Amino acid sequence: MDRPLPQLEPDPSLPRRVTVYEVGPRDGLQNEATVVPPAVKAELVRRLAATGLGTVETTSFVDPRWVPQLADAEEVLGLLGEDGTGSRRPVLVPNECGLDRALAAGVGAVAVFGSATETFARKNLNRSVEESVAMFAPVVERARAAGLWVRAYASMCFGDPWEGPVPVEQVVDVCRRLMDLGCDQLSLGDTIGVGTVGHVHRLLAALDAAGIGPERTAVHFHDTYGQALANTMAALRDGVTVVDAAAGGLGGCPYARSATGNLATEDLVWALDGAGVETGVDLDALVGTSVWMAGHLGRPSPSRVVKALSGG
Repeated sequence: MDRPLPQLEPDPSLPRRVTVYEVGPRDGLQNEATVVPPAVKAELVRRLAATGLGTVETTSFVDPRWVPQLADAEEVLGLLGEDGTGSRRPVLVPNECGLDRALAAGVGAVAVFGSATETFARKNLNRSVEESVAMFAPVVERARAAGLWVRAYASMCFGDPWEGPVPVEQVVDVCRRLMDLGCDQLSLGDTIGVGTVGHVHRLLAALDAAGIGPERTAVHFHDTYGQALANTMAALRDGVTVVDAAAGGLGGCPYARSATGNLATEDLVWALDGAGVETGVDLDALVGTSVWMAGHLGRPSPSRVVKALSGG
């Protein structure tokens, strides 16, 4: 018996095509207790790319003392060769030291990771929000001068475990500062997964009014309270066309214990396939990749679609 398919019911309120920005190899693996060998990480990137995922974030050039799971960034990119470079293979860089390492590795795209709240900025970067933006300024300037594509992540956009609700105006202010540095794209992070549909609409409207439209915005939802897919669909209806997701629902945040996995790429693709939205992703191949990765991690994937289609 062939696997079940979602009944195709085209939804005119959604974009015709959505770009899935795959974060599993970086944001997913950085929070796994299992240390994954570099060769497995490189193979994961290759397998994900083979499913039709155009953009795959490969690794992070952070200090290995803070994120030891990604201490092998140079080795992973060395194993990938040309498969790990170009504008569709971003890497995270926290500062100029990270950028130096990324440039030496020949990458074509980088991302900086800011915070909408002071507490998380201190915990994650050991700097205030203002100091963090100042630290990113030369990173973005040098990256752009080198011809790299640059993304800005804004974390804690929908709530903070230490500060609680985060005012929309505060989020917009931080996002504007990040984008004013010259970044090409902004990714809004619901780091602890507390966002809801109405909150998504309000924040995107406020960003649009501040000059950061949906064409420059991506969304990055965690599924702590089961809201990631609903929030993503709300953002798509507001004109967003780039969605961060992690194969198999990998990931979390090493500095926010209440954060669980990212939106599973398979769950997103199933929903978009049913709505007639193009992603270019082969769902069967993607499920197979997540099952393979789950074997290396020694635990099943939390993705509902992976469980349903793999029988486990």
